[in-house]
Amino acid sequence: MLSSLILLWSVEPDSMHSIDYWLWTDLIAPESERLLKNVVRVHRQEEADLFYIPIFTTISFFLMEKQQCKALYREALKWVTDQPAWKRSEGRDHILPVHHPWSFKSVRRYMKNAIWLLPDMDSTGNWYKPGQVSLEKDLILPYVPNVHLCDPKCLSESETNRKTLLFFRGRLKRNAGGKIRSKLGAELSGAEGVQIEEGTAGEAGKEAAQDGMRKSIFCLSPAGDTPSSARLFDAIVSGCIPVIVSDELELPFEGILDYRKIALFVSSSDAVQPGWLLTFLRSISPSQIREMRTNLAKYSRHFLYSHPAQPLGPEDLVWRMMAGKLVNIKLHTRRSQRVVKESRSLCTCDCRRANLTSPGGEGI
Repeated sequence: MLSSLILLWSVEPDSMHSIDYWLWTDLIAPESERLLKNVVRVHRQEEADLFYIPIFTTISFFLMEKQQCKALYREALKWVTDQPAWKRSEGRDHILPVHHPWSFKSVRRYMKNAIWLLPDMDSTGNWYKPGQVSLEKDLILPYVPNVHLCDPKCLSESETNRKTLLFFRGRLKRNAGGKIRSKLGAELSGAEGVQIEEGTAGEAGKEAAQDGMRKSIFCLSPAGDTPSSARLFDAIVSGCIPVIVSDELELPFEGILDYRKIALFVSSSDAVQPGWLLTFLRSISPSQIREMRTNLAKYSRHFLYSHPAQPLGPEDLVWRMMAGKLVNIKLHTRRSQRVVKESRSLCTCDCRRANLTSPGGEGI
């Protein structure tokens, strides 16, 4: 069982990056109301296995004036790093939510040893410095879906309404790896059975996206400015089979979940070949589509943040994944505490493999 000491801050939930709010809400809830029992809150540093830092880095970035936000980040940094618990482990057992690439950016290099809660790894180097993030140290969390869950009744009713082969609604012009979007748009626009739309913000845009996903068999999920996109999780909760075109994508909770059961993985080079993607999608058998839809219905619960947090929901899976990291955290912490100055440098390991994809969906 894990223990966690938390520091209190207050804020309202916001946007697809509000994972910090949902984790914090679960941790501070009265124990009589909490459904998750694999992590407990303690009030003494000596009793804690892990330390959660609930500073709302993304909301601060978007709602505060730039210099005011930086000042807040510096104040939070100083408070946390001055604590005996931080000094004892050099931050290795501290959990820092930085789910937007800009979150805490001005000071996060000083917390590089902490466990970062991220939307993806972004191996391009556009958002994180080389060596700052890794699958071994950090944890990827799903975006908060922008659309409502298509429940069993909805899935049953939408079965006969899914006439569109492939759907995409979103911004077609993005930076970095997201440039694949404009190429896909040029290749697919106007094709039979395909609906490609430029996205719009606001409730009307969300409703249009939700309606389109519930009427489609497959939903295109290309890279955005980073390898990940909230669209993937919108598709999952809508019962629309994701077609992932993002060669560098890392996925949440992949040590627990097998995404090959619910999504198709396609390399960028294949996806932009004339006619290739639609030929591939039309080759998927009705039985395989039914099986993947059945799996989507089962998997949706893993991506729905809620209060109270539910067993096998994303909050629960966060703590299950953290439990798997705890032994290694203790190893490095204890080793750093006992080495003398003549010892070899602390060993580090980045065993990350490329997330290769193939037409048959056999992504790593």
